[in-house]
Amino acid sequence: MDVPLYLRPRVDPPLAALLGAAPLLHSLVDALGSPLNVLLPEIVAENAARFRAVYRRHRLAGRVYFAHKANRSSALVRRLAAEDVASVGVDVASLEELRHALSCGFTGDRVMATGPKDAEFLWLAARVGATVNLDSLGELERLAGLVRAHGLGRVTVLVRLSGFESAAGPGGAAGTRLLSRRSRFGTPLRDADVLLSALERNADAVETAGVAYHLDTTGVEEKVRALEQCVLFMDECRARGLAPRVVDIGGGFGVGYVAEAGEWEQWTTALSEAVLGRRPPLTWRGHGYGLRNEGGTVRGAAALYPGHRPTAGPDYLGELLSLPAPVLGRPPATLLLEHLHDLYIEPGRSLVDQCGLTLARVLDVRLADSGSGQYLVRLGMNAGDMSLEEHGVLVDPVLLPRGEPDKAEERPVGVFLAGNLCLEADLITRRLVHLPQLPSVGDLLAFVNTAGYAMDFHAHRAQRQPLARTVAVERRRDSWRWCLDEDYWPIPSPGGMPA
Repeated sequence: MDVPLYLRPRVDPPLAALLGAAPLLHSLVDALGSPLNVLLPEIVAENAARFRAVYRRHRLAGRVYFAHKANRSSALVRRLAAEDVASVGVDVASLEELRHALSCGFTGDRVMATGPKDAEFLWLAARVGATVNLDSLGELERLAGLVRAHGLGRVTVLVRLSGFESAAGPGGAAGTRLLSRRSRFGTPLRDADVLLSALERNADAVETAGVAYHLDTTGVEEKVRALEQCVLFMDECRARGLAPRVVDIGGGFGVGYVAEAGEWEQWTTALSEAVLGRRPPLTWRGHGYGLRNEGGTVRGAAALYPGHRPTAGPDYLGELLSLPAPVLGRPPATLLLEHLHDLYIEPGRSLVDQCGLTLARVLDVRLADSGSGQYLVRLGMNAGDMSLEEHGVLVDPVLLPRGEPDKAEERPVGVFLAGNLCLEADLITRRLVHLPQLPSVGDLLAFVNTAGYAMDFHAHRAQRQPLARTVAVERRRDSWRWCLDEDYWPIPSPGGMPA
């Protein structure tokens, strides 16, 4: 048998304790069905505190905005609403997210409205006093028109920029210009004069608080260049009579899903070897995750999230703030302090890191192909219920047998995980997953760290299959307490969980 290739999850102590409470998790699924999402609301508050600690180390002011689109949970948003009003806010990207945030306890002045916006979204954001992160010149004009037409007060706005260009960093050729990757969001920096004129023209309706960007990249150098360009753009704003004070650098701080770097490196190397035919396939029907064999050479790029990340979340923010900027030569934290600018960030995935897991019951176990020694395990969920692979995240689930595990049965086994839809494409994993033993019908698989985008971002009711329900849990001394997500409130309550 081939040596098992594991991608075992990173599990911090609170989540590890929950995984250790297998009887509780089985009883929850028995009562509420499979799949089931389980959340630890206290962890999101701890993650926010870790980001705030980075601010304090660099002596920066500003606010951490939770990117609501990462998770639909009420418990997580309510828990963050209970945090310090000056330090924590919520970033909403739709009218319904705005309504949800307000109903969970956020006041309008703690809300950042981002993303594409229709008239209703703009009107409610302006009405409740939210900060509007403007995506385009057209959005600015529509917002100003609504303010005048309805007699609203001036709306605080940030202008989102894109298309950053700067001189090459160390090692670059003299005179080389570096352009950030293209984005369909934001106003290109080359249109700065037109944007500034529009802000001046609409000064009766909007107050320009600062600038923003959000780059779809893990490259810290590219983000440092963008931050520096934002600081320089704000100098131009002040020269035109505006008074910006905030730089919003968005999110993208990342999460480390896989515990061991060696396992990640071993698996990705083996994927290339399998694509070349040098070892047995690692995936269903030879799926290459974006890689292909062209004449004995691997071509393409693996469409995978970097599963093991030694620097992620608050540590990534700290690195970004410390790296010297290419033009002015000083770290972004220093530039922000020198200009008396506040820093806003919008973490999503990294703010709900280790906040929860998704449970699925094993419905059927059978051989995948005759003679392969590999098994197909059908779960009580579909690919939309737990979409780690949709986001390129590869990590092993944790097997939770019903009852005491049989040590005599423990031997590594390769399985493919399939969903409950009548679709060939409904695969929970397109790769061969190695488990410590073959699951049995009635066992649970726990997919760890799914609170960021994987729980409900792609959930649907295909074939009238039920959507996953969500519960919030909290450790109380030697026992666990739980409630439905919609019933969680971060206050003492006779019927609620916190006490």
